[in-house]
Amino acid sequence: MTAPPDDCLARNEWICGDYLTTRSQILADAVLQHLQLTFLAVLIALVVAVPLAVVARRWHGAAGPVLVVTTVLYTIPSLAMFSLLLPAYGLSASLVVAGLVLYSLTLLVRNILAGLRAVPEETRQAARGLGFGPVRLLLSVELPLALPAAMAGLRIATVSAVSLVTVGAIVGFGGLGNLIYAGMNTYFKAQVLTASVLCVVIAVLADVLLLGVQRLLTPWTRASRA
Repeated sequence: MTAPPDDCLARNEWICGDYLTTRSQILADAVLQHLQLTFLAVLIALVVAVPLAVVARRWHGAAGPVLVVTTVLYTIPSLAMFSLLLPAYGLSASLVVAGLVLYSLTLLVRNILAGLRAVPEETRQAARGLGFGPVRLLLSVELPLALPAAMAGLRIATVSAVSLVTVGAIVGFGGLGNLIYAGMNTYFKAQVLTASVLCVVIAVLADVLLLGVQRLLTPWTRASRA
C-alpha cells in the first residue's frame, strides 16, 4: 500500500502552514498590489465625489443628473465595466483603478450629499451672519458637519473596493484575486482559502481603521451620544 504524502501541500489540504512559509513573498506581493489598487481607487473617487456632491448641494438642478449618472454606473456588472473601459486603458492596472473609481462614486456622492443636506439651515445662517463666505462656510462648517455621513460612505466604498479588486484578476491586476483565480483553476485549496481569508482581513481592518479615524474627526458625535 502506498503511504500518503507527508506534507499538507502534497495532500492539497485547505489549511496548510507550509503554503504560508513557502509562498510568503508571493502572498506579500499580492497583498501589496491589493492595497495599492484599493487605496488609489478610493482616493481618486473621494477627490472626484466631494466636488460633485458640493455642486449637487449648491445647485438643486444638478442633484438629479449627478445621482442618476453615478447610480447607473453602479448598476453595470464589473466584467462589463472593465470591457467598456478596455479600449481606453488596455490590460493595465489603470483599467482596474478606473472601474473601482466609477463604482465608488455612487456610495461616496450619495453619502456626502446626504451629510451636506443634513447641516441645519440655522447653522448656515449663523455662519453667514459672522461673515463666512461660501468657501469658508463649506470648509469650516458644512464639510465638518457632514463628516459622519461622508465617513460612513467612505467605509462602505473602501470595503466594496477591497472586494471588487479581486475581479481585476481577469486582466492580471487583481491583487489577491490573482491567487484566488489561479488557485481555482488548478484546485489549489490552500491558495484559494488563504487568499480569500486575507481579503476578508484587509476589508475588516480597513473598516476598523476608518471607523477609528471617524471617531477622531467627529468627537462631538460621541459627546452627543453620551
